[in-house]
Amino acid sequence: MAGHPLEAHIRDIPDFPEPGIVFKDITPLLGHPEAFDAALGEMIEPFLDLAITKVVGIEARGFIFGAPIADRLGAGFVPVRKPGKLPWSVRSQEYALEYGTDTLEVHNDAVGPSDRLLIVDDVLATGGTARATVDLFTGLGAKVEGLSVLMELVFLGGRAKLTDIDVHAVVHHDPT
Repeated sequence: MAGHPLEAHIRDIPDFPEPGIVFKDITPLLGHPEAFDAALGEMIEPFLDLAITKVVGIEARGFIFGAPIADRLGAGFVPVRKPGKLPWSVRSQEYALEYGTDTLEVHNDAVGPSDRLLIVDDVLATGGTARATVDLFTGLGAKVEGLSVLMELVFLGGRAKLTDIDVHAVVHHDPT
């Protein structure tokens, strides 16, 4: 669905962080109170009736959206971090990148079997980080109700790695 009104608040930065990449800069949207409010509302709308108990934010921009979404849902907020950032006992999930691997961590006691989760991030690209996050939390026994993102880079096919959960994107970007 090209042409969503919130796209006017997302800036393209060519050749960042390397040549050939067009970075989607969400800082103009964050700086515009009405656009930010609209984005949060659209990100949670499909999940309002699911009795979400915890919202999971993926480091780092997922924190920006996840915490206010948790507040709006009356749910707790759980940060997913890169290794070595959490001060308590953690569970880790390694996942593949284009070249090499990366790891995500969460506190072992962050969720339990009675929790119903909404995972939140700014962008869904290749789906690797989102898939690892789903696996991390299902491994802790929680039920992942869905993933909500501001923008999906459709041409990268990340949704294909997440067929077992409800994926919602406010803006669908596909330059092809």
